[in-house]
Amino acid sequence: MKSQAITSFGQPLEEVTSDTPVPQGAEVVLKVTHCGVCHSDVHIHDGHFDMGGGNKLDMTRGIKLPFTMGHEIEGEVVAVGPDARTAKVGDKRVAFPWIGCGECAVCARGDEHLCNAPRQLGVQIPGGYADHVLIPHEKYLLDYTGVPEGLAATYMCSGVTAFSALKKIGEPGPDDAILIVGVGGVGMMGVQFAKALFNKAPLVADISAERMAAAQKAGAGTAYDASDAKIVKQIKADTGGGVFAAIDFVGSESSFALARNSLRKGGTAVVVGLFGGGFAMPIPMLPFTSMQLKGSFVGSLADTQEMLDMVKRGAVDPIPVAERPMNQASATLDDLRAGKITGRVVLRP
Repeated sequence: MKSQAITSFGQPLEEVTSDTPVPQGAEVVLKVTHCGVCHSDVHIHDGHFDMGGGNKLDMTRGIKLPFTMGHEIEGEVVAVGPDARTAKVGDKRVAFPWIGCGECAVCARGDEHLCNAPRQLGVQIPGGYADHVLIPHEKYLLDYTGVPEGLAATYMCSGVTAFSALKKIGEPGPDDAILIVGVGGVGMMGVQFAKALFNKAPLVADISAERMAAAQKAGAGTAYDASDAKIVKQIKADTGGGVFAAIDFVGSESSFALARNSLRKGGTAVVVGLFGGGFAMPIPMLPFTSMQLKGSFVGSLADTQEMLDMVKRGAVDPIPVAERPMNQASATLDDLRAGKITGRVVLRP
């Protein structure tokens, strides 16, 4: 099999040839048809996350090079282990990548994505920037019948990430406004799931006029220029004191400041993005404003199945998806770093 792999952190990916895996137990091998490119891949490729104040979270520990990224994986089953009972050769499936140890209390609760000993595809174990990938158990394969090929892969990260984040805000009333900060690939998914879950057009903010126009075309409400120094004042004026909830799909110091400062009293800010940085605020402001600050990391297997069922029913409009050949993986990561991508890019072997 061939992979586009990290051979040196921060350097262009290289094509690596290795043995195609042979499944054991209930493992399954997928022949990859599409693999999405995600912002978290950029950070893994760089080898760190920015923690603010010059501090970095080292992502190189425990990763043996060469390493194959890619966690938005779609493909066809080509081999199954002897203990597999439901997966069949020829099945077309997407893979839930947020796999835990399967033994701890967190995993037993159904929150494998929050496990402290994760085995996540394309993060700790080899992923889908390849023509084949080994899935640790057949239960992580989901039927995407009815969802366009290529688009289906993107729901395994950007889709479930947006869905899970929006579920954390509670139930907005008919006059409550929701603000989505950052309408890249995941934020565009956020627009769609906000419409589907709450039957309302969310407000959006971004620094890109192109992305804001795309979001409004996809059904978003008022769009705000996130680089405007008066944006918070305008949002509060337009919403009668602030928004019910703000979801930050960027995760930078400026985007999080915009999200939390746009809240009304009692509002909720959910941080999803991992761009990096730090923040500080006076502790008394938390009780004074009664705001809730939440983090949201992807979603559980149950969340993913619920989200995918909604998509298969046609309740969610598709986001823009562009296809590129697998050998353009490095160039695509560079475009993502530079903010040149609207929607999502999927790679094809």
